[in-house]
Amino acid sequence: MGTALVLVDIDGVLNPLRRPHRRFRRHRVAPDGHALNVWLDVRHGRMLRDLAADTGAELVWATYWRDEANVWIGPRLGLPELPFVPVPPFPGIEEGGTFGSWKARHVAAWTRDRPFVWFEDEPDAAASLAAEPGVGDHLLVGVDPVRGLTEAHIASAATWLSARPLPPAVTG
Repeated sequence: MGTALVLVDIDGVLNPLRRPHRRFRRHRVAPDGHALNVWLDVRHGRMLRDLAADTGAELVWATYWRDEANVWIGPRLGLPELPFVPVPPFPGIEEGGTFGSWKARHVAAWTRDRPFVWFEDEPDAAASLAAEPGVGDHLLVGVDPVRGLTEAHIASAATWLSARPLPPAVTG
């Protein structure tokens, strides 16, 4: 068992479908050269950094943005460069199933048997993830894509992560 992970989606989690509160600011971004607007709340960066620091977990992007999250989102939230789950573009329903099942398949393969919390807004992601063979101990925190990430979501993750045993200390 390795260090626990905190997987973070962007669209619907950090970037809600619409501005839910005046703390959110609109930013113009261009991942992969496609210009769009995102709504971001700078408090999310602090909340995620504190969650990782308080629980010893590692923050990871779990989003179709892949490494573009480190260019366009992380700096605006005060997050350091993070590793990312290499989720390939969605191939379509015929090959990939749903967005949630496609992403869950890649999350399960990337995390292997490591414990993790995943902030995700796709409604079928939890069931899809649970059906993946070999997926590690996990908590999927479902986020309402209209409201985005809240303090209650962070508290739920913190409770779950704090109840986990710490990985063995490495001695040299």
